[in-house]
Amino acid sequence: MRMLSLYSIKGGVGKTASAVNLAAEAAFQGYRTLLWDLDPQAATTFYLQIKPRIRGGVEKLVKGKSSFDKVIRATQIPHLDVLPASLASRDMDQLLEKRGNSHLRQILKDVRDDYDLVILDCPPTLSHLSENMFTSVDAILVPLVPTTLSLRTLRQLQQFLDDDNLACPVWPFITLADRRRKLHREVMAGLGREWPLRLSTDIPAASVVERMGVERAPVASFAPSSPAAKAYRGLWNEIQQRLG
Repeated sequence: MRMLSLYSIKGGVGKTASAVNLAAEAAFQGYRTLLWDLDPQAATTFYLQIKPRIRGGVEKLVKGKSSFDKVIRATQIPHLDVLPASLASRDMDQLLEKRGNSHLRQILKDVRDDYDLVILDCPPTLSHLSENMFTSVDAILVPLVPTTLSLRTLRQLQQFLDDDNLACPVWPFITLADRRRKLHREVMAGLGREWPLRLSTDIPAASVVERMGVERAPVASFAPSSPAAKAYRGLWNEIQQRLG
């Protein structure tokens, strides 16, 4: 079971949309995929038409005492399940404070044979939750709007990992790209020199991605021929190659 996280210290970078679309692309290709919504806003849960409720509660989940057949919910997409979030998910950070490293992976030990891929949609904070995530996943996928502030937070993330001797790979990729803007073009052109693990597929700024909130579905489900859907498909193919 491979684990990836969609994570950024900065909000508003297309993190949740990317989590949902990449998980859907993996499922479309036959990967048994679990999308774990860790953000108390529960946007991933909403996008996939799941009730924002963790049956049995967050504490029971963190202690590994949950019945996963009741906690994990199937979606309308074959091979894609969701472990939903709710407002109560905000308690997870405190509950993880006294747990060991890689505990997020440990929580899923009873279903590790049921899934090929787990994708975590993480809140945009540096916390006990994010620190536990860093030691649980195989790579961190960092959506990056091509602006100065987004680059700054990406560097802050890498500095934090270096300072704590955390060797988790960081795979940044561009979202909300607008090639009409000079700054966007400049950042995109130079990103690979500073970040050799950058994923080369860029996700364009597109109204069809915003429509996910109306359609409550990944882009490929209602606009499969759109540039955004094709971009997410290409991004997943690139990730898949890296995972081997």
